[in-house]
Amino acid sequence: MTKGRSGVSTRESASAIPGGLSRRRFLGGLGGAAAAAAAGSLALEPALPGGAEADADHVGPLIGQERLEAAYAQRIAAADRMVAAGGALHDCNGDEALYPGRIGSFTKGLPHDPIGEVDGVAYQALLDALASGDPSDFELIPLGGARKLVNPQAGLAFDTEGNDPHQFTQPPAPAFASAWEAGEMIEVYWMALLRDVHVGAFGGPIAASERLVRRAARELSELSDFRGPKTGGAVTPQTLFRDPLPGALAGPYVSQFLLHPAPFGAEYVERRMRCPVSGDDHVTSFGEWLAVQNGEVPGRQTFDPVRRFIRRTRDLAEWVHVDVLFQAYFNAALILAAPPAPRSRPTGGGLGCPPNPGNPYLDSQTQEGFGTWGQPAFAALLCEVATRALKAVWHQKWFVHRRLRPEEFGGRVHVHRRGRATYPIHPEVLESEALRRVEDRFGSSLLPQVFPEGSPIHPSYGAGHATVAGACVTVLKALFDESFEIPDPVMPSPDGLRLLPYTPPESAPPLPLTVGGELNKLASNVATGRNHAGVHWRTDAAESLRLGEAVAVAMLEDHLAGFNEGGGFRFTGFDGDPIAIG
Repeated sequence: MTKGRSGVSTRESASAIPGGLSRRRFLGGLGGAAAAAAAGSLALEPALPGGAEADADHVGPLIGQERLEAAYAQRIAAADRMVAAGGALHDCNGDEALYPGRIGSFTKGLPHDPIGEVDGVAYQALLDALASGDPSDFELIPLGGARKLVNPQAGLAFDTEGNDPHQFTQPPAPAFASAWEAGEMIEVYWMALLRDVHVGAFGGPIAASERLVRRAARELSELSDFRGPKTGGAVTPQTLFRDPLPGALAGPYVSQFLLHPAPFGAEYVERRMRCPVSGDDHVTSFGEWLAVQNGEVPGRQTFDPVRRFIRRTRDLAEWVHVDVLFQAYFNAALILAAPPAPRSRPTGGGLGCPPNPGNPYLDSQTQEGFGTWGQPAFAALLCEVATRALKAVWHQKWFVHRRLRPEEFGGRVHVHRRGRATYPIHPEVLESEALRRVEDRFGSSLLPQVFPEGSPIHPSYGAGHATVAGACVTVLKALFDESFEIPDPVMPSPDGLRLLPYTPPESAPPLPLTVGGELNKLASNVATGRNHAGVHWRTDAAESLRLGEAVAVAMLEDHLAGFNEGGGFRFTGFDGDPIAIG
């Protein structure tokens, strides 16, 4: 996709317009609706209220009334780009209509009966509120406990930049009874079993020594419809629990951007974190599970008194439990932008990554970016795109898919296995080694949770963390040179107290770690970290990363259209295709 620069003016004279665009050329570059609106506004004297004549000290190619009219036309042009994208058709997997008991839909936080099926009146009240959009109808939804539904009305919000949140789509999620859903459930069972294994077992130097890791890879390889990445048709320790994004399969499991210290202005933030103790799993008894589904307030976690680097997927799950949603990418921006530390002072530096080749100030001899095309603008963009991503994905969650959480599916498995009800669960789940090992270890068929409360009280698909990850990482790839190679990669020591040089296993030849690859891995780590916690599925992560990318691209198009300098963004998308804006 390519988007050109737009300049605007109220005069025929090219000398009065940024970039030499005349009134005729500007109008010709707009879509029909925008051109008509802009032409109408430019013909009026004065066209808009409040256009006082500028004083003699005010200089610029457009001032006073002309600038106001140009700004108005710019907004019309942005709206025209949104309209040109067209309306969207949203489709779901049909589980809600297929099962009258709503066993394949998200029902957490509503009242449930003794086997965990939702109260039909309460669920209908939820559907009625979603259909009407009336804030008072949301107040009539019966809850099952003290926890509240998380912000369904965010899915009705409008936005003023990029496309409308309802224009973004996600394909239907896997159906409840499908082999595809079975493969994803077996994967999260294995994730629960392997939470306390060192991350070096997933494609690191100790992979060959972890028998259970090899068992997980083997079972996932043998499933009829498992869609995780494979090598030679098989899941391997190097591909286990990863996403097939460009560069994300290379090197250590955890992104360098979650391990390297972050230069935070005058401060320097080491990345050791508060970690849960090994084996601190929750929601493993049916009574606890039912209470959590009803929205009752849960118990507490137990934490290691010593802070450590992310060394297990349990740690990664906790990182994405309490993070600020754009925190990982803000840290990455700080690491990318700061110059390397001098040898005389080895701490306090970053990577000194060059800007994206489309940055117009790369060739300037007299200027550098700041409020546009510079570090303050870069940092602000991450916050800005995150809120737009949330609006888009909240519409998908509540108003389109309403997919159940893995913990809810685990409850269905438990009830089915104990003969309290019969559900159309795919036999690959019921016959899996992963389920047998969970039952042997925990005494139930439930999916053990890292968080005492289990999942949040909002539907599973799309995933908020993953959508924000996709959006923010797309912005970072658009702003920095994704081909820049990261020197001296590291991984956590076995005890998580130190960072050690990364040594690849003999089965994985060393590959350079690039900024683009490690940013993709960062997005994958954050998205998949929620799966390790037991609160999301593989599809939630994979499709929501792409949703976030689409949100970011639309926002960047609007941003670029308003810049005076020109320039553009060139980077690689999550599917490996080049993306060009400008």
